Amino acid sequence: MTGSEIIPDVERRYQELNRDAERGGYHLNPDLSMTKGLIEGLLINKERYGYEACPCRLAFGTIEDDRDVICPCDYRDPDLSEFGACYCGLYLTGEKIADGTGAPAIPERRPSRSERKAKQMPGSGQEKTLPYPVWRCKVCGYLAARDAPPEVCPICKAKKDRFEIFIS
Repeated sequence: MTGSEIIPDVERRYQELNRDAERGGYHLNPDLSMTKGLIEGLLINKERYGYEACPCRLAFGTIEDDRDVICPCDYRDPDLSEFGACYCGLYLTGEKIADGTGAPAIPERRPSRSERKAKQMPGSGQEKTLPYPVWRCKVCGYLAARDAPPEVCPICKAKKDRFEIFIS
């Protein structure tokens, strides 16, 4: 796919991502040049790997190893909660958009390949405990296993203060 072939696809994918983000209580970065550049990278990675790996991270090249960085990645919500933006800056919180400061630099949360493999080793004791607490939406019962509750429940749109620890 060449740059000229990607341009119509970028606009179409932008419209899809923006619609899905807003429906889910998320917001794409209003800097359209940056946002569409990131979407172009997603489309290039889809052509290259067969899936939309985050263009700001090094993909390992197999879906099994890259599931955590397929957009929207596993790190989006923790980054939004802590920094107001995701690692690549595609998603921003409403507060970050309102204050006009844009996406700050976000530290990498993704464990290295060797750290990921060590966690998956059988007999390490890791398999008997949950790596993340499970949060439950008190409004609709949605469950999310992660460090912190989502900013907005993807089912009923309740804010994160309506979540409770279900399993720790």
